[in-house]
Amino acid sequence: MTEMVYGTAPLRVVEPVLPRWWRTIDKVTLTSVLLLMAVGLLLGLAASPPLATRNGLPPFFYVQRQVVFGLLGIVAMITLSMCSPDRIRRIGVVGFFISLLALMLLPFFGTDFGKGAVRWFSLGFGSFQPSEFLKPMLAIFAAWLMAAGQQPEGPPGKALALGFTMLVLGLLVIQPDFGQAALIAAGWMVMYFVAGAPMLLLCGFAGMIMAGAYVAYNSSEHFARRIDGFLTAEIDPRTQMGFAQNAISEGGFFGAGVGEGRVKWNLPDAHTDFIIAVAAEEYGLILVLFIIGLYATILIRSLFRLMRERDAFIRLAGTGIVVVFSLQAMINMGVAVRLLPSKGMTLPFVSYGGSSLLATGMAIGMLLAFTRTRPQGEIGELLARRAQPQGH
Repeated sequence: MTEMVYGTAPLRVVEPVLPRWWRTIDKVTLTSVLLLMAVGLLLGLAASPPLATRNGLPPFFYVQRQVVFGLLGIVAMITLSMCSPDRIRRIGVVGFFISLLALMLLPFFGTDFGKGAVRWFSLGFGSFQPSEFLKPMLAIFAAWLMAAGQQPEGPPGKALALGFTMLVLGLLVIQPDFGQAALIAAGWMVMYFVAGAPMLLLCGFAGMIMAGAYVAYNSSEHFARRIDGFLTAEIDPRTQMGFAQNAISEGGFFGAGVGEGRVKWNLPDAHTDFIIAVAAEEYGLILVLFIIGLYATILIRSLFRLMRERDAFIRLAGTGIVVVFSLQAMINMGVAVRLLPSKGMTLPFVSYGGSSLLATGMAIGMLLAFTRTRPQGEIGELLARRAQPQGH
């Protein structure tokens, strides 16, 4: 009787979360990330025991910690990849201000662990590096501002994004952490270019960065020492760079063999900044090319998916995250083969480091959320419809 009066309400079938997530996720990118983590664990088994021995710890102390932080990174990545872009935006904006506050407190409560740059908070059981978490959060926050600025009567989004980015760069230079500052500046410039910024303005910003580097070279002994070491024709074989260069050349195409590498006994940062040297010496060029291929896959797959995205915020935020992620990998490997000055950056998902593994897992989780397939028309179709004359 009720149906005769009011009619029958259509039944809405809601697909369960996990099947919908698996159907829409970029499985190739997800697999590439998991393979990078597996490679990192494999190299950690080779590079970490010598350091643990020198520090009087159990042989696999650092490997066990890498497993724990790697699992936390995977959980964070999967959890965030299930979120909607709107929820990711809210998390990113709140996370940006929390990370920014932590960065501001570093000069007062941070430590340098004897490395000449105050970049960490010592927590007793470990350390926390705010800049690792700030990178993806800044990309999301800046993308939100830029996308809002494109709306009719919207705020001056590009100017606000530039202002906050300059604030972050200033705080990083104070540490000093010129490598992370350069990485964030490069990522912001790519986002600004995608948002439609004029080339003249980007060239001006690049000129400002070069002028800042010149000032830093003449005022920071820490920065000048690294640049001079990079420009010198001869490499001291007793330095980290000398050991890394020798390890890469000794590895050849197939490597010296599992456990046969010697560089891990001489390099204090073999498990972090120079992990690619351990890979090259023990497993050869084959493993190095495999690692490069995984990073290239993540970059290319993500950019192609983002190119089809209509939402400006998703397109900008995803581009910023994947560009910063890929540039960090390129810089780490470029330093190891002496194409770039020493920067002190980890190789994402491969190097040891709790902050790096957790923050990178969060970043790629956000990227996977942005690149999930959604019911929408292609951006090319939208532009074609806009180009059609009225009345057709």
